Amino acid sequence: MSRTQISWHHWRKFKNLLMQILTCSCAMLVIVPLALVFYHVVVSSIGSLNWAFFAQLPKPVGELGGGMANAIVGTFELLGLAAVLGVPVGVLGGIFLAEYGSLRLNWTIRFTADVLNGVPSIIWGMVVYALVVMPMKRFSAGAGGIVLGMMMVPLIMRTTEEVLLLVPNGFREAALALGIPHWRTILQIVVRTALKGIITGILLALARIAGETAPLLFTAFGNRFWNHHLSDPIAALPLQIFSYAISPYEDWHRQAWAGALVLLLFVALVNITVRVLTRDRFVKRS
Repeated sequence: MSRTQISWHHWRKFKNLLMQILTCSCAMLVIVPLALVFYHVVVSSIGSLNWAFFAQLPKPVGELGGGMANAIVGTFELLGLAAVLGVPVGVLGGIFLAEYGSLRLNWTIRFTADVLNGVPSIIWGMVVYALVVMPMKRFSAGAGGIVLGMMMVPLIMRTTEEVLLLVPNGFREAALALGIPHWRTILQIVVRTALKGIITGILLALARIAGETAPLLFTAFGNRFWNHHLSDPIAALPLQIFSYAISPYEDWHRQAWAGALVLLLFVALVNITVRVLTRDRFVKRS
């Protein structure tokens, strides 16, 4: 090997090492702040995270103790209501974009969905406040579920469309050649093939809306007791965390940190579930 080749080889190794250091540094810039946030949340909440936190209602103002049982249950109620509204509309809309419609119409729907995905959540809350809360003249769990469901629709729609477009056209052509109707081909072959991807999109949408506070301030409003009807205000973890965080009581601050940890762990669990569902796809590609 000549001296020029040796010099060029060392220069390539140096550039490779430099880029490794640069990319590693960029990765650490992302990971370290997240780790610090998680560490701070755990340290600040560890004293209040006990059985009473999960089983008891909030105590009256000035009393120590209590928990966020109503907020935890309320969060799952709102997510369930949002899923009932958002999942069917989003999935069927994605099927329409992938399998039906004209080029211009589909482009318009996609563009609208992308714009809606970028709309701040407080705008969603103001819209539902004007359309639902004002005519009803009361805050309610139903209004909270509606606003969260509306936020889910564009994300699920675009995710479902992209997943369905990944299904090979040969599946559709083979089914149609066998005389299977178009609608049955879509439901029993195309959708079933892309089912994991559709579920992944739904879970990601649920994880996104789980921590929303601004739209719930305009719709669900919050409640220190159990909710017994969809037309009544309802508690939710983001609302309870916000209310406790701005209070002057140290015990409420600790409970707010505990609620933040529970919400963070829920979102992490959803993302882990998404990773498990999509693991086979990445293994096959590699």
